[in-house]
Amino acid sequence: MFERLQRFLSGLSGADRQTFDGGDPRLAVMALCIQVMEADGKVLDAERAKLRERFRTLYGLEGAELDALVAAGTTAASEAIDFFQFTTELKRQLSEEQKVDLVGLLWEIVYADGERSELEDHAIWRIADLLGVSGRERIMKRQQVASRRATETGDDG
Repeated sequence: MFERLQRFLSGLSGADRQTFDGGDPRLAVMALCIQVMEADGKVLDAERAKLRERFRTLYGLEGAELDALVAAGTTAASEAIDFFQFTTELKRQLSEEQKVDLVGLLWEIVYADGERSELEDHAIWRIADLLGVSGRERIMKRQQVASRRATETGDDG
């Protein structure tokens, strides 16, 4: 489902790179994920695990390199005053499909703990809007992720 985004992001990674500067799209994606994860005021282990798993899959990052990206993303997210600084460059670099896939990734982080809050909804709505992803596409991605989560866990809703 995220193959296009994965191909794009994988092409950006440098070999054995453990520092992430402000122009690195991986840092922007990580910071957005962290901001969404923190939107409801609680960050659970399930969310952290999903974040790390998705970044291993998307970027092929492991160990110290993944830890470095998480740390850099956490710092960038805590220093940011809004989502704009992260979405501006991503909007320019990602295709329309990749932007929609990024919104799907954000929903995966939200649903990792089995529930979504109004604050998380609002954060993704703002990010999607800044990326130019339509409300229809944002809601479709949310429904796809929620449905997949329900199937995986055996939940009805």
